Amino acid sequence: MHGEYKVPGGKLVVVDLNVVDGAIADFHLSGDFFLEPDSALEAIDRAVNGLSAEADAAAFAAAVKSALPQDAILLGFSPEAVAVAIRRSLAKATSWRDYDWQLVHSKAVPPVMQMALDEVLATAVGEGHRQPTLRIWEWEEPAVVIGSFQSVKNEVDPVNAVKYGFDVVRRISGGGAMFMEAGSVVTYSIYAPADLVQGMSFADSYAFLDEWAIIALKSLGIDAFYQPLNDIASPHGKIGGAAQKRLGSGAVLHHVTMSYDMDGQKMTEVLRIGREKISDKGIASAAKRVDPLRSQTGLSRAEIIDQLKATFTNLYGATAGDITPEEYAAAEKLVAEKFSTEAWLYRVP
Repeated sequence: MHGEYKVPGGKLVVVDLNVVDGAIADFHLSGDFFLEPDSALEAIDRAVNGLSAEADAAAFAAAVKSALPQDAILLGFSPEAVAVAIRRSLAKATSWRDYDWQLVHSKAVPPVMQMALDEVLATAVGEGHRQPTLRIWEWEEPAVVIGSFQSVKNEVDPVNAVKYGFDVVRRISGGGAMFMEAGSVVTYSIYAPADLVQGMSFADSYAFLDEWAIIALKSLGIDAFYQPLNDIASPHGKIGGAAQKRLGSGAVLHHVTMSYDMDGQKMTEVLRIGREKISDKGIASAAKRVDPLRSQTGLSRAEIIDQLKATFTNLYGATAGDITPEEYAAAEKLVAEKFSTEAWLYRVP
């Protein structure tokens, strides 16, 4: 069995192994990481051989740690990264380059339609009717997109939402509210087979699925990094946040919204951003939480999107595609039956 795990911001960890009578055998660790002393590599191999193939990631990481000499130096990886690679090997996880990716950057649609398209396209990938896809969203109408488990009344000021013309819609993934205006954000969705993140915890998969975006932002001169659980940040502040949903069809939906040129004052009027949420960020006001991409790059939104698309294509390979008429029709049906209904929007009052 073969497993790989690219540490977000770090190096590639590769494992090869067999399973004999329920135990790991012939285990070998390799990769482009740095490890001192040299003898530590053989020590890790010995520690993993004989472990139960049913062990969890924590047990694998503990075994690796116990095998390391006190003066060991690990650069670009960790015992936990080795454990993820082992679990991915045992789960027969795939990698980005195992798929023929499609890149979709299509027309703007109403906010409620964006929610439906996410479900339709992710389901289609899980069922094998669509290639794994990266979709860049376009916006023409302002909206607040709340997470699947958020309360409408706790998150949105209805008077100011009407005042500024914001629709309120609910998505199928968890996480916090997204403040969306035309030209103010960069949003993308990844629709991938669940095998791509097999063997990873939810926390690991967030950073894994967004590493390409971090690379793209760094190429634009932004000192971007992933801040667990689901934030893309820089030394100047938060840039954006991610949310994720695993579907029964066998797909993972992962989407990210990054601020390009956000009106922080308007955001604080439309969203009920509580003092408790702000306090754990170590800042004085909600308006300062989001650091727009424009202020850090000086580039247009279109230029930033072009770099994101180019980076993804260069790393993983992708061909230009579009949403089919049948997918649009399925999304329209889902809007009527689910996303535009009060039962869905107010499922958490």
